[in-house]
Amino acid sequence: MNPHKKHGRLLLLLLLSIAAAVIVIAAVAFSGKFQKNTVPSEAPGETAPVTEETAEGTTEQSTETASVGTENERVIETESETLPPETETVDPKVKFLDLAKQHLEEMSTEEKVAQLFFVTPELLTGAGQVTTAQDATREALKAYPVGGVVYFDANFIDPAQTKEMLSNTQSFALETQGLPLFLAADEEGGRVRKIGKNPAFQVPEVSAMQEVASGGEEAVYQAADTIGSYLSELGINVDFAPDADVLVNAENTVIGERAFSSDPETVAQCAAAYVEGLHANQVLAAYKHFPGHGGTAEDSHTGKAYLIADEETIRSRELIPFARGADAGVDFIMVSHICLPEILGDETPACLSEKMVSGILRDEFGYDGIIITDSLQMKAISDYYSSGEAAVRAIQAGCDMILMPKDLAEAYQGVLAAVQNGTILEDRIDASVARILYTKYLWMENTSYETTGNKEK
Repeated sequence: MNPHKKHGRLLLLLLLSIAAAVIVIAAVAFSGKFQKNTVPSEAPGETAPVTEETAEGTTEQSTETASVGTENERVIETESETLPPETETVDPKVKFLDLAKQHLEEMSTEEKVAQLFFVTPELLTGAGQVTTAQDATREALKAYPVGGVVYFDANFIDPAQTKEMLSNTQSFALETQGLPLFLAADEEGGRVRKIGKNPAFQVPEVSAMQEVASGGEEAVYQAADTIGSYLSELGINVDFAPDADVLVNAENTVIGERAFSSDPETVAQCAAAYVEGLHANQVLAAYKHFPGHGGTAEDSHTGKAYLIADEETIRSRELIPFARGADAGVDFIMVSHICLPEILGDETPACLSEKMVSGILRDEFGYDGIIITDSLQMKAISDYYSSGEAAVRAIQAGCDMILMPKDLAEAYQGVLAAVQNGTILEDRIDASVARILYTKYLWMENTSYETTGNKEK
């Protein structure tokens, strides 16, 4: 080979090698600049797709991407300045407890005490029989801004009258309290139906719970759903049901077929299903009659009634459904007037017993809903205690609400005086009122209830 040609080829190869190295270095440098200026459009944590470009299109494409990337950086920076920071999910319970606390702070002692009472419209207004809500109701709610009103057979004439009466009552409550009332009825099914027995309402007939329960929990749910549907339609938001008594005494007539069963587990399960049926219609539920009226022989409507059993025995039967009340989400538990001499050592009615109300139901069972007395007009109470004495002792025992004292003015003044003289601490009243307000706020949220007194259409 010609030596000159050989040297020429070597020189050409050397030049080509140098050129290739320069190209590689430039490409690497440019690639680093490209990656630095590009903001991927994918969500954080995702990988941008890799694409291959031709040599001719690389420079043009890279220039466009660099420009877009710079703009993306400006957009992201702007959004981070204008968008609100992420907020943690607020526990609904905390939210409504805060609202209740704020409302409570604005209330006078007199208003707080009034909230503890759940009365008939006749007790509230002093009228003989109430079927309307007009100026007398408005003025009565100004004088006694009570927490709830309960209605009976004579108050219900027909659907139009009932809706107007309840709607007006709620409007007056909103004017005077800024919150709705609990409006209640006893509508269990069977013989305890204040509306269902009135043909003017034309609502489906619901049998006694003992019969309904023979069809299982689903049948109980459907029965409660039926009742809840027509109560809600009329404007009633509390049903003093279900009866959570265990029918221990087959000869017991005051409870009888109102009870789901003589088996505690069946009662507990059916009572929970009943609560679900009412709640499906935004109607609040109440277990009754703690610690259990199914083992008595007497009727506390007419005099003292006794549950003759030791504590171990009632824990194995009567108390089981009530111990499950918190888990079932029941809104109220109604405490009876029955005497438990083997447990309490005397004839103190259960609703006036701190051991039964605060010790067992509140502290041991962990129930934090509203504890309400049975009607204080019943002779088991009214024959032995004045309205003021019974109301004060019920609050001291741990009850949150007083149902139907014989004399509202006397009961109200009795509790108010006890708070003012320190017999009952105001903190004790605040705890009960907070539960009442919390339950009302929660009900308003669940029903989209407006402060105008109407449901959201």
